[in-house]
Amino acid sequence: MTRRPIIEAYGIHKHFGQLHVLKGVDLVVAERELVFLIGPSGSGKSTLLRCLNRLEEPSSGTIVVDGIDLLDRRTDINKARQRIGMVFQSFNLFPHMTALGNITLALRKVLGLSRAEAEARGRAALDRVHLSDRADHYPSQLSGGQQQRVAIARAIALEPRVMLFDEPTSALDPELVGGVLEVMRELREDGMTMVVVSHEMGFARAAADRVLFMDNGLVVEEGTPEEIFGAPRHERTRAFISQIERH
Repeated sequence: MTRRPIIEAYGIHKHFGQLHVLKGVDLVVAERELVFLIGPSGSGKSTLLRCLNRLEEPSSGTIVVDGIDLLDRRTDINKARQRIGMVFQSFNLFPHMTALGNITLALRKVLGLSRAEAEARGRAALDRVHLSDRADHYPSQLSGGQQQRVAIARAIALEPRVMLFDEPTSALDPELVGGVLEVMRELREDGMTMVVVSHEMGFARAAADRVLFMDNGLVVEEGTPEEIFGAPRHERTRAFISQIERH
């Protein structure tokens, strides 16, 4: 049985002034699929991710997420974004609020839950990222990895249909990366649809259903991790893979 597409993006172009960053990118992601975007810095990976929830406005193209046309002027983008969780490189936590407070804020303000409902859902989200014992800690009392896991909990507490991860481990010390990847692995096992931009190639090999290699604003090649890492067809992909494997 083929799973239905939950993200359908076609012909995505993005210009920043004279700079043509995305040059007609197509991306279709099925429900429960984990798609990894790899490629050199400046290839357009993060811009594509940000176009998928209109943090960046595409210059042209179509984007449908979970049946909602995101580029239709009539679409309530704030409502649509509730279906699309996003985790950034920086944790963006409010320093004056506890871990639980950071999570419950959106649940109360955006979803309109009562304090008790929000706290119950927030504690459940913290439990999913293995931080239930840190609910009352402030960001300054948490490691970078723990802060990022709180940011993931904040996103999943809204019960999105899709999760977008933009370099979620790149700001972390190497020894803290594993805990974040473990949470992402568990989300994947729970059936969350995920699109990930990351340099964690080991994670891509182990967890991704599909890997897309981007360069210069285009998808150059896509395939399974075995195909992309083991037998890339395109010369540009081969050069990139051999370069990262030397590091």
